[in-house]
Amino acid sequence: MAIATAAPPIDVVRTADGTPLKARLRQTERVRNTAAFGLILPLLAFTLVFFFFPIFSMLVQSFENKEIPANFPRAIVALKSWGGQGLPGEDAYAALAYDLKHGYDNKTVPRAAVRLNYEIAQFRSMVLASARKAANLQTGPYKEAMIGIDARWGEREYWAVLKRNSSTVTDHYFLNALDLERNVDQEIVKKAEDRRIYISVLFRTFWISLFVTILCLLLGYPVAYLLATQPARISNLLMIFVLLPFWTSLLVRTVAWVVLLQQQGLLNDLMIALGLIKERVLLVFNRPGLLIAMTHVLLPFMILPIYSVMKGIDPQYMRAAKSLGASPALAFATIYIPLTFPGIGAGVLLVFILAIGYYITPELVGGGGDQMISHFIAIYTSELVNWGQGSALAVILLAAVLALYAIYARFFKLSQI
Repeated sequence: MAIATAAPPIDVVRTADGTPLKARLRQTERVRNTAAFGLILPLLAFTLVFFFFPIFSMLVQSFENKEIPANFPRAIVALKSWGGQGLPGEDAYAALAYDLKHGYDNKTVPRAAVRLNYEIAQFRSMVLASARKAANLQTGPYKEAMIGIDARWGEREYWAVLKRNSSTVTDHYFLNALDLERNVDQEIVKKAEDRRIYISVLFRTFWISLFVTILCLLLGYPVAYLLATQPARISNLLMIFVLLPFWTSLLVRTVAWVVLLQQQGLLNDLMIALGLIKERVLLVFNRPGLLIAMTHVLLPFMILPIYSVMKGIDPQYMRAAKSLGASPALAFATIYIPLTFPGIGAGVLLVFILAIGYYITPELVGGGGDQMISHFIAIYTSELVNWGQGSALAVILLAAVLALYAIYARFFKLSQI
């Protein structure tokens, strides 16, 4: 009968100082990972501070509603018991008078008045005038006194605005960005026809961006193919012409198109000399001029991704297809073009995302009906100082881009690019 014996212990491999080799390898790997993280830490900090934090701040401002709760605290508390039908009671009017007097003394009413004006036009002037007159009120009844100061305090609509802004969070900016609003009964309804602007502007932005992307693809694909198939001495020279626009300021390029496309510009002179037109046409400050200028600026962003993919395609694939009986056109359509899909996807996505955020070119070359959503974001943030509305428009634009990216990645395998 055989007797089972225990396997001899396996000697642990150790380093010269007696440390197990596996432990030393793990320690070395930790040191290497720490050093690698230290190298990317400045870039990570830069990205967090200058990319993610502004986006987070923009998202917060699109919901923020500090001015009204801070300046009408007593009125908001009094309105909690108001059901929204008829007019609120004497206590609400007394609280409103106190808040207006207190805000007038502390000079904080103007900020709340500007915020209320976003809801109803002329609300600002109404609040400021009421605050000046309410400062002289000593005793009630306050309901009659406030209505006597301004008859609009006897209308339910203005009190409904105060009640729905009792929270520090609001959906007003997003509803306004979608051409919606809340009525006096707090129901979400469409705005009047003459006040709907943002949905049409969003559609215009996406339509112009899509059209420019298609133009860039139609013009850029042949150029990329030419660059990828020519000898190095020719393709390098052509690549210089492709990259040449990057060496010129975007503003300079846009202004140059204004000069070229105007009625007395070079393009009109050329078309008349060739007999293509008899009368000069205006090609600037309208949609054709905008499409031409944006396509010129964004064309390199389409050419370069497609070119980089084409350079990696083995020419033997086409030779093999031709040797099996495929015509050059059939081989190109069934073999070569599908191999360039990753470059096409990257170029289309890059050009489209850049196009929807364009501001300078539409501002200088486009007409009044060609302004894109970036124009309105700039107006709200720099001229009207309505950061909430500008942030809401920017967030909607960002969400639309992310949704399109997700759809594109799902159906076109963009994650493989």
